Amino acid sequence: MVCRAVCACGDAVSALPEYYQQVRRHTLALAEPLSDEDCGAQSMPDASPVKWHLAHTTWFFETFILERQEPDFAPFHTAFRVLFNSYYNGIGEKHPRAQRGLLTRPSMALVRDYRRNVDARMVRLLAAAAAQDRTEQLAGLASLGLQHEQQHQELLLTDVKHLLAQNPLLPAYLERPLPPAAAPAAMQWLPFEGGVCHIGYQGAEGGFCFDNELPPHRQFLEPYELASRLVTNGEYLAFIDAGGYADVTLWLAEGWDWVRSQQLAAPLYWRQDEQGQWHEYTLYGEQALDLARPACHLSLYEADAYARWAGARLPTEAEWEHAAACGAVVAPQIIEGYHPAAATALAAEQAGLLQMFGHGWQWTSSSYAAYPGFRTAEGALGEYNGKFMLNQYVLRGSSCATPAGHARASYRNFFPASARWQFTCIRLARGPA
Repeated sequence: MVCRAVCACGDAVSALPEYYQQVRRHTLALAEPLSDEDCGAQSMPDASPVKWHLAHTTWFFETFILERQEPDFAPFHTAFRVLFNSYYNGIGEKHPRAQRGLLTRPSMALVRDYRRNVDARMVRLLAAAAAQDRTEQLAGLASLGLQHEQQHQELLLTDVKHLLAQNPLLPAYLERPLPPAAAPAAMQWLPFEGGVCHIGYQGAEGGFCFDNELPPHRQFLEPYELASRLVTNGEYLAFIDAGGYADVTLWLAEGWDWVRSQQLAAPLYWRQDEQGQWHEYTLYGEQALDLARPACHLSLYEADAYARWAGARLPTEAEWEHAAACGAVVAPQIIEGYHPAAATALAAEQAGLLQMFGHGWQWTSSSYAAYPGFRTAEGALGEYNGKFMLNQYVLRGSSCATPAGHARASYRNFFPASARWQFTCIRLARGPA
């Protein structure tokens, strides 16, 4: 992780206490529609209970900031150091990830008390640091903690969606109508000349980036073409109707084994009723499949198979970043729906790169690996990204659940090829990789 000049001093540092409270309040707001029972359940090993997300993000501030910098530090609860450690081996023991849903204690009430306690202590520490002119290191760690919490805000939503979808009642997380998607613009193939391009975070000194976005470096790209928008539900349904899930020639060998072993024939959350009509579970409850929406919750295997069927391929992450740097609009965050203004703009726009941000993460064909010259940070914080650079693939852009400020051309998300509970979509590419 790297935090740039936001760590130094000035307006960014003076605004940090209010920004801290704003981010922390928003996490609690995401849990508001849920019962305590909802918040304690875990639907699969890859997902975590809401209660755990609320506690772990608090653990981060207590462990990496208060424990090191608070005078006369005392933990809120000694057991929490193990219970809410995620994967930091440098910190010590961890509760097994697949058993987080078994933590019926502590209660949600106690977790909320934990958050209030740590928040009050953090605000005091930030104020004291400002008064003593020792803001740089504290602001850097606090900013990282807030970026980390915002990542968990997105995970909280995707984990809740997976959890509620397991319930036969198919309850809605958001009790309001889901607006229909705007009619998609005609898909166009946009050419890019390639050549030597600059990849990696190159933002201003006042910006933030994670360590896996560094160092910036040069890379050569052959000329390529990128689709102007994401693949829609209607287009993906045509792939299904054409027998795409039964055509072995379209699938990577590992993907074909995965499809067969899981007996899959459609994206996650799609269901066909007895009359043959397709439905999709959303955070607004089950809906008739909207053919205009981007096809979502697809694995890399499915994305790659569709691309082959469509006579195309997935972009490399360098191609995606190079194209995004040429100009792409960041859509406002509206959970699993479109902001009316964004929908109107999308309907009117007939050229250029659409849906690069704010709709769905886009699979690339690139394995998640270190950039040339990458160095892992010292200590436990060095475990944040680097140790996962194996058996993962890179996704680019951002989704409808991604917090503001996390949508930038250099941001590198990553998941295993079989993952599909995130808001993962398809953008096609053509030409030599």
